[in-house]
Amino acid sequence: MNQLPQKNPLRPRPAGSSRSRMSSAESSSMDSFWMEVERIQQRDELREEDSGGNEGQLPEEGEAESQWLQDTGLSGLLGGLGLDGDHQELLSTLTQTQVAAVCRRLDIYTRSLRRRQKAPVRDVRDVFGVFNSGKMSSENGDSSMKWAQLSSGASKSPPAAEPGGLLEQTGREEAFNMDSAYSEQAAVLLQRSGSSPGGASAWGKCSLPKFTIPKGRLGVTRIGDLSLQDMRKVPSLALIELTALCDVLGLDLKRSKAGKWKAAETRLFGVSLDSLLEADHKVLPSTQVPLVLQALLSCLEKRGLDMEGILRVPGSQARVKGLEQKLERDFYTGLFSWDEVHHNDASDLLKRFIRKLPTPLLTAEYLPAFAMVPSIPDLKQRLQVLHLLILILPEHNRNALKALLEFLRKVVAREQHNKMTLWNVSTVMAPNLFLHQGRPPKLPKGMEKQLAEGAAEVVQIMVYYQDLLWTVASFLVAQVRKLNDSSSRRPQLCDAGLKTWLRRMHADKDKAGDGLEATLKVAKIQVVWPIKDPLKVPLTPSTKVAHVLRQFTEHLSPGSKGQEGSEDKDSLLLHHRSMESASILLYEIGGNINEHRLDPDAYLLDLYRANPHGEWVLKQSPT
Repeated sequence: MNQLPQKNPLRPRPAGSSRSRMSSAESSSMDSFWMEVERIQQRDELREEDSGGNEGQLPEEGEAESQWLQDTGLSGLLGGLGLDGDHQELLSTLTQTQVAAVCRRLDIYTRSLRRRQKAPVRDVRDVFGVFNSGKMSSENGDSSMKWAQLSSGASKSPPAAEPGGLLEQTGREEAFNMDSAYSEQAAVLLQRSGSSPGGASAWGKCSLPKFTIPKGRLGVTRIGDLSLQDMRKVPSLALIELTALCDVLGLDLKRSKAGKWKAAETRLFGVSLDSLLEADHKVLPSTQVPLVLQALLSCLEKRGLDMEGILRVPGSQARVKGLEQKLERDFYTGLFSWDEVHHNDASDLLKRFIRKLPTPLLTAEYLPAFAMVPSIPDLKQRLQVLHLLILILPEHNRNALKALLEFLRKVVAREQHNKMTLWNVSTVMAPNLFLHQGRPPKLPKGMEKQLAEGAAEVVQIMVYYQDLLWTVASFLVAQVRKLNDSSSRRPQLCDAGLKTWLRRMHADKDKAGDGLEATLKVAKIQVVWPIKDPLKVPLTPSTKVAHVLRQFTEHLSPGSKGQEGSEDKDSLLLHHRSMESASILLYEIGGNINEHRLDPDAYLLDLYRANPHGEWVLKQSPT
């Protein structure tokens, strides 16, 4: 994908343009982007010996599908291997459009192997025969589309966006549904319209609509609410869903090869996020974002948010190089003083840190997918694709990107002082995220302007909608629950009699559970504090998590009459004072989830129905 540029390869700034979703004023205000590219190139960061081998190259036919099946946890479909319990559990959670995506990749892989005369692999019909001949049910909807219909619909390319559509929607608030799979939503639109799903929409920096996530009875789950064990299941599910969505939209989801880079001889700049965090954990074991990145963002927040042109106005090249050397030498010793750092120099150091990462912050594999997002005509579907890409990112990349986007939002919030609008910030930061180490992607002649505008659009969307993007969709949480539930019920022995007994046992449990729900009047909440008995909360259809939190707070308030004899009053009051500055959270633990921090607006009775074998535990927030 990347090539070493000649001198000023993107200059002169391209004139003329294809159709754009942006306003004409925005389209002509790309000066910040091109000035940033010029500055990157002038600082001699593009030495040939730094080139990273095969980064950005597209894999050969069949290779991409093989890697995809491995990344989604379906490697057992390769080479004629049998399906183990984990594969069967994963396949059982998939929706109709997701099954179609797996079938398509397996079919392409099979054909490529046959052409190369290698050992045969399992035929698609051996794995999904029950689905191919008829309708495939979806756990998230009542969709009844056939794979053949998806195939014909996916072959259509999305139409070019026409200007003027979204501009009329300024100030409107729209629902962003996460209850059903995005690919299923797109497929339903495809069935209704009879053409490519989604509509053409134009938008500009001042016309982005507001999207809200309708809260279901189980509440909303944010990234960080799920345990690490459960979050590790999300990327493979998100990748399957992303592929299914792109199939329905008629988009070619390309994945590049990751390059092989030499280990950096430095300690901070040019060092991978994994290596940085490994060193940081020796200093601060709980950190999730590299300390040097946190320090740069903190310096800019304290001294640069109100400075006109922050991020856009460059610092002194000589000072920046000197500061980089001092940071490499003194950062971990604590001898580096941020008081002497000019805010424009700190801005250059931040962008230099991002560019010099051995692999792009958005990852070499999925950078083309991020760049593809602007080609989707409908803004809501662009957001859906970006949402899934964020969930696919490695944890360290996702955490670092979140810290960066939160800072950029603070810059935009101070626009009246620093004169940096959302579009200004996006055009300045886009080259640092999309032109890895300053190298422009290899594009057909005349496509430079489209690259620049598209990259800025993606940054703009990520900054503006970051709260939405850092949410785990409800349909993905439901699939995680099904995976955990199937895993916990998998018999360890293969005796037929034992299987029959287990089936009977589960049926009896389900019946018992139904009876329990009918008679359950009080929920018992475990408390991770020195209180003798569990907290008892009346369980009604209107009981929310927030009611539990409020009742517990009142339970510990002065004058409480409960828990006599189990804890002296002074101890309880002391405990209460220590918690005044700490958040009290309710967690769902066990059953079909490892650990789940609950939304205060979630309803307890619905949570019980979703996970009847789990427990509810009150704990203090870890932060």
